Amino acid sequence: MNLNYAIFRSEPIMTIYDLAQIGSHNKREKKAYQSNPDIKLELTKNNIELVPLDVKYVKGFDELTKEYKKEHDERMKTERKSRQKKFHEMLNSSKNCVADELIFTATHTFFKDMTREQIKEWADTCMEFVYKDLGYKKEQVLHATVHLDELTPHVHCVVVPLVKKLDNRTKTERYTISKKQYIKDKIQLSQLQDMYHKRLTDAGYDLERGIKGSDNKNIKLKEYKRLTKKLNHELNVKNDRFVESLNDFEEKMKTTKQTFIVDKDYVKVKKDTFDSMNNVINESKKVMELQPKLQAIFNEVDSYANSYKSLEKENQKYKKEVNKLEYENKNLEQENRSLIYRLNELFQLLKKFLRKLLQRGNDYTKDEATDTIKDCYDNEEFDMKDVVGISKGTTKQDELFDYVDAPYYLKERVRDYDDYDYDKDDFDMSR
Repeated sequence: MNLNYAIFRSEPIMTIYDLAQIGSHNKREKKAYQSNPDIKLELTKNNIELVPLDVKYVKGFDELTKEYKKEHDERMKTERKSRQKKFHEMLNSSKNCVADELIFTATHTFFKDMTREQIKEWADTCMEFVYKDLGYKKEQVLHATVHLDELTPHVHCVVVPLVKKLDNRTKTERYTISKKQYIKDKIQLSQLQDMYHKRLTDAGYDLERGIKGSDNKNIKLKEYKRLTKKLNHELNVKNDRFVESLNDFEEKMKTTKQTFIVDKDYVKVKKDTFDSMNNVINESKKVMELQPKLQAIFNEVDSYANSYKSLEKENQKYKKEVNKLEYENKNLEQENRSLIYRLNELFQLLKKFLRKLLQRGNDYTKDEATDTIKDCYDNEEFDMKDVVGISKGTTKQDELFDYVDAPYYLKERVRDYDDYDYDKDDFDMSR
């Protein structure tokens, strides 16, 4: 007896570019699909639009988020020019997703002998789950469609988790895109999969709950190879630039006497050294921006490999491909671990350097260092304790303490707060 399983998964869309690519696939806007031979374009006319979208994904997204963009544009008017970002640029550089793709399907045999109308009824039940169990409003659904031109029917539902949340720093409500408002973590995702199975069985569908802890993917091996290859290339390029800028900065730091002019009250930093430091910061941010994508991709590859492991007896012909994917995933994870280690070292160096600039720099240097510290805090590269440790006892202390909402007792006991040891001689610029 063959068991049919209910399948639901959630895949974050991290950038506007990724959203456009997914839209082209979901709306069948490409002329050919050589990468996916399972798509039969002659059957595309049978696909079912559950929530239609007459324009391209990015244009539909812009319409859905127009109030968010308006709020962002107003906020940028009061920002320093060096910190201003366009709406799409801000979304792409944030650690939040721009949208979430919900995919619903079942074991292939479940759809055997089903009519188009019956598949539509099943898909409508899936959309009830989106609205009633996940809690999305209809205006948050960018597009939803049923693909009947592939081997197994499935629903693509792209949602934009646009919400208003209280900003702790400004004490005002602001728009943001937060998937965690609907799917907090893997534990909640597992609970939602239970709810999805129950909704289907309550509607009369004879389906089993998928194996807990597994994440059986319906994506072809070629797609994972392409993603892995692209990610490795992007990682190598960013890492090379990062290492190059770090080496340049370290070389300049070796010649301390030539790099810094020290008098009684100030340290004057040569422009090329200061520019080198900023270059290191910028390149490190680019590497860090890759981290969410990198983590998501190798998690997907890992899940994909585990999924195929559970089906080895039925899919022996894929065994070599699975082993290769596991090997590639281990290499990717090792690269990621090494990169994170280097980044941690770099940020420790930057914290010490920024503190020295706040202690002994001129007014311009202090202002630039303060802006850099604020940027790092806004991007969650520094936390409140980092900012406190860097700025304590300096002329920028009060400004930065207020910026991160440092507790009152830290302001009172700042002389006793010395967890960071940023004043050690290992970065003494006076030598």
